[in-house]
Amino acid sequence: MTAVPGRSARLSPNQLQKQEQIVEAARVVLARDGLAGCTVRAIADAGPLTKSAIHYYFADIDVLIDRAMAAHITTFIADLRKISAKHDHPSERLFAALEAFLDEFSGRPNAAFLWFEYWIAAGRAQHPQAIDVMLTSITELLAELLAPLDVEDPRARARALLSYLLGAIVQQRVRRRPFAALRGDIEALCFANYG
Repeated sequence: MTAVPGRSARLSPNQLQKQEQIVEAARVVLARDGLAGCTVRAIADAGPLTKSAIHYYFADIDVLIDRAMAAHITTFIADLRKISAKHDHPSERLFAALEAFLDEFSGRPNAAFLWFEYWIAAGRAQHPQAIDVMLTSITELLAELLAPLDVEDPRARARALLSYLLGAIVQQRVRRRPFAALRGDIEALCFANYG
């Protein structure tokens, strides 16, 4: 799952647009069919370009999957930012984003499976950078939301909070709990004084 160096640098604006259309089609397929279903044929069927065009722009399907997953995360984080920005108080911003985070996965369980499948595949392919980029971008958002709340070491709390959220995603598949029930756990994790 490594990028083809320099391929996009030589593309015209029209070609870059076609490449983005392929990435968008891959996002659709990943969301619908998961990692195993994300084949060149499925991507071609979901988008406006042929299998040949997909092979031209992405010689390696893993590069395309990396780009599509990165696009998923970018959109997801942008949506969380929009949701949190609707609130005035920093704690309201944090909890609105966290509730939206968990709602995304309870409303679309395939999204959780996709994330975990992707991380397993990237790990097996000895490509932990893809996982790190995803986790870092979410951790940065959480640290930004925690910083105005005057918590000790917002980055460390953000990492712990992300670990909690990932576990909660799995637990919610087994036994659904409303966000209000999880909020107490989150408050303890974020605001407890360990000093």
